[in-house]
Amino acid sequence: MKLKSTFYAAIDQYYQPNTRIVLGLSGGLDSRVMLELLAQYAQQYRVDCLAVHVHHGLSDNADQWAEQCQHWCQSLNVQLVVEKVSLDIEGRSIEESAREARYNALRKYLSSGDLLLTGQHADDQLETFLLALKRGSGPKGLSSMAAVMPFASAQIVRPLLSVTRQEIEEFAQSLDLEWVEDESNQDQRFERNFIRHNLTPNMRERWPHIHQSVRRSAELCAEQEQLLDELMAEKLSAALHSDSSLEIATLAEMSELARTRLLRMWLGSLGLRMPSRIQLDKLWQEVAQAQQDANPQLTLADGQIRRFAHKLYVVQAWQSLEQWQCSLQLEQVCELPDELGQLALVSSPNGKLSLKALAQAPLQVIFNPEGLSAHPAERGHSRKLKKLFQEYGVPSWLRRRTPIVMCGERVVAVGDLFIDRHFIGQDCELIWDKL
Repeated sequence: MKLKSTFYAAIDQYYQPNTRIVLGLSGGLDSRVMLELLAQYAQQYRVDCLAVHVHHGLSDNADQWAEQCQHWCQSLNVQLVVEKVSLDIEGRSIEESAREARYNALRKYLSSGDLLLTGQHADDQLETFLLALKRGSGPKGLSSMAAVMPFASAQIVRPLLSVTRQEIEEFAQSLDLEWVEDESNQDQRFERNFIRHNLTPNMRERWPHIHQSVRRSAELCAEQEQLLDELMAEKLSAALHSDSSLEIATLAEMSELARTRLLRMWLGSLGLRMPSRIQLDKLWQEVAQAQQDANPQLTLADGQIRRFAHKLYVVQAWQSLEQWQCSLQLEQVCELPDELGQLALVSSPNGKLSLKALAQAPLQVIFNPEGLSAHPAERGHSRKLKKLFQEYGVPSWLRRRTPIVMCGERVVAVGDLFIDRHFIGQDCELIWDKL
């Protein structure tokens, strides 16, 4: 059968020995057919496979769908995991929140080199293309969905992307397969459903080869995007710093078109959702080109764009650490909050701290520099931490995310920036493992 050979060819092209094939199993037509094909493929080639059903809890039938998936997987001897998720819909659509929760759940079951199979088909590709067109997207948006793409340390593979829904349904009927129908697919308040029920049938009737035409256009757009990335890669590298910041002076030398493209590449490389053209204009005019004594920022969906020392930074919306504190003991690890790593004091004959000085009072770690002063060993006098952060070139948004080691009321050290002169020695070392 054509559909089976298409599925097998996609797996053969990307599968590596000793890795696992993970199927995102919703229970709908597409994933139900792929479950059947995957079971056959796994049995024939003796590969490790796993089905993951993400239980969103959005439908009254959600429990029944999970049970049905369990029944199918048991009958096919395919291991199934049911992953229940809760949605964060603040400021986002239910569709977007559900998609993010689904992929976050699937990510947990993937290791390096694994394949994640998802069931998008040619009709889905047509809908995605039309939605991008409706939004006024450029080539990147019109590229729609790729047949294969990186995901975490694995790859997403869409084996049915060239196959229409009608072909998939005919295949399922030929095998007398059952599948679940999500009632929300009939709700035309969702734009994708509106396209599916009102536009796609008429387009297919008028232009029978519309799926192939859209696939070709999407592939051409993707090729153009890839070519632009290749041509701009050297310019991005020249402007990029090791801390992922972007040099404003390098951007200023470019044409507006090249600069906009480079900003998009930079944001994309950091995993941010792509801003609108208006937001990109604001990024350049109101942040990069703001007065030198200003502290400009632009808030995007995934964080803020800030400027410091003639560079652009992406800053996440972090929790406040002003009230956080932790006692610090010799040879014990202090777990820092908010993924800031670990801090430890260890005995060392080549250290830079004095054990005797540290024994004068209890030790603790804090993040609030308000009102504190210190005398760095290499400096001639004491200064407020606020001034020292400026002198050491620490961006304003990182000054309350840099651990401060205290001995009683005195500053011992500030992160990996400096040690106070009163605690200099040779038998103890402060290690900040940023993970």
